[in-house]
Parts: sequence; C-alpha cells; structure tokens
Amino acid sequence: MILVTGGAGFIGTHTVRALCDAGEECLLAQRRSPVVPDSLTDLPVHVAQVDVTDLDALLTVGREHPVTGIVNLALALPWPSTDVPPVDGVRTGVDGFLNVVQAAQEWGVRRVVSASTIGVYGDRLAQGGALTEDLPLSLGRSHPIPTFKKTAELLGGFLSATSEVDVVTARVNGNWGPGGHQPDPFFAPPSLAYAAAHRVAPDFSQMEVAPHAEDSLDFSYVKDTGRALAMLQLADELQHTTYNVASGFATSNAEVVEALRRIEPSFEAHLPDAEVPPRTWLDTERLRTDTGFEPEWDLERSAADYVTWLRDGHER
Repeated sequence: MILVTGGAGFIGTHTVRALCDAGEECLLAQRRSPVVPDSLTDLPVHVAQVDVTDLDALLTVGREHPVTGIVNLALALPWPSTDVPPVDGVRTGVDGFLNVVQAAQEWGVRRVVSASTIGVYGDRLAQGGALTEDLPLSLGRSHPIPTFKKTAELLGGFLSATSEVDVVTARVNGNWGPGGHQPDPFFAPPSLAYAAAHRVAPDFSQMEVAPHAEDSLDFSYVKDTGRALAMLQLADELQHTTYNVASGFATSNAEVVEALRRIEPSFEAHLPDAEVPPRTWLDTERLRTDTGFEPEWDLERSAADYVTWLRDGHER
C-alpha cells in the first residue's frame, strides 16, 4: 500500500490514479477531511485524516495500514502572510518533512518520493537551455516554496545517505490540467484554458507577474506528472536521488493560445509582446533512463482534454 500525503490535492489525485493503474492500493493522508475525493471513488483508495506535522498521529497510520512506499506531496510551508511567528512556521514545515521520513524508517518503507519544484533552479530559469539535476543551485532566498524545497532537498540527500530510507527528490515543473489552480499565480496556461473553455477574456489579475506572449516554461499536463511520480515510486532501482519530473521541452504562452484557438476558434487572448527570452526546460534523461517514462500528453491533446473537463462543469 502506497501512502500519498497530499493525495487529495491537484498533483496528488493524479498520482494516486497512476499508482492504482499500476496495480497498487493507495492510502491518502489528508489533514482536513477523511473523505475520498469524488475523482477517486472508483479506485481502491483509503483515507487517513492526519497532519504530517503530528508525528504521533502519523506513526499510528502505519500501525493500522501496511504502508510499503510513500509519495510525499504535503505542503507545510512557513507562509509570511499568516499569523504564525516565522520561527514556528519554519519549524512546522521542516518537522512535517522529517516526520514523513521518520515514519518511513519506523515502518520499514524503502523509498520516499518527495516533491520539490522547478523553482529551485531560480535565476537559471531565465538563462536558456536544458537544466540538469547536477547544476549548482543558488543559495539566494526568493519565494517561500523554493526556499523550503531547497532545504528539504539537502535534508533528504543527507537522510538518504545516512538512514535506511531511500529519499528521492522529484523536481516538478509547471503543471496544468484537471483539478489545478484557477488561476495559477505563477504561469498563464490554466487561466488561458479556463477562458477558452468559457469563451471569456482571460483574467491574469491574480498572477504575481503579468504574462507575455513569448514567456515560456517547461509545462506538463498533470496526468503525465502523476504517472512519472508513480513510476519513481515503483521503479525496482533508481540510480540517483534527484529527478526532474517534466515534459523535457519549453512551451510559450503564445503556443498555448494557438492550441486553444484550434479548439475554440473564437478565443482571443491579447498578451503583450516582449523581448523573446531564452527558452529553458528541464532535462529528463535521468527520469527516462531509470523509469522508462515518456510524456503521453502533448500540447494539443492536453489543451483539448482540459477544455473538455472545464466545460463538463468542473470549476478547475
């Protein structure tokens, strides 16, 4: 049985489905509700209501269920906008990650696949070309997510080398698709797809930086991402502790718009032009070599699937 922390979330639900498709039984660790999400009710899924920052409660889960692997997607971050004092927030975030690894060790779990983010590459995302997992990362602090994830990567590497648990970091790129963020604060494709599906003008007012037509990123359709994470968890042997989980190529906002126009010819998105920045993507040779992963969802297929999903009455 594979424990998926954050299994009811955006990437989590697709990871659970991919694991079940591979013949696994899944246990979702959910902080808020012990209810199986509607999108997973057709699968052999169990739910434990537990907060990963509560070590005793988390350890109890493993005594009640035969957990053999963990995919850690739970996000316990020290957000500066909350009323929690900064030191307490950092302690909670780090404790959540350490608790998952400690639980794995006490349960005899051989592998924890823990999600990191494309954001750890920082300024390198603007330099162009393929980003490999062995590139030195900047120690600069930016957004709380990559800051915390870089810390967790270092801790995970140390624990993987010194404990009996194989802690594998999955650097996940920009994701869009069913159940995703609407709007996403960091990139435009989710908002573009929503606008095309509902035949309205796209709203970028909640994005942290206004998008341009030429902006590009390594985007993945979330169904591919879930399958890649499942393959990392289930692989017989992995040669590395860090993997890029991505499409392996860059896609611009303008290309997303054109794909959506082929589905909805009336769709218009007036993104301002800018100097064409270098295209950057995540190198996925490690992932492909060690797991056999290949993307199944190209841009055309992804756009059509997501627009259909949104038009079927789903809010995101």
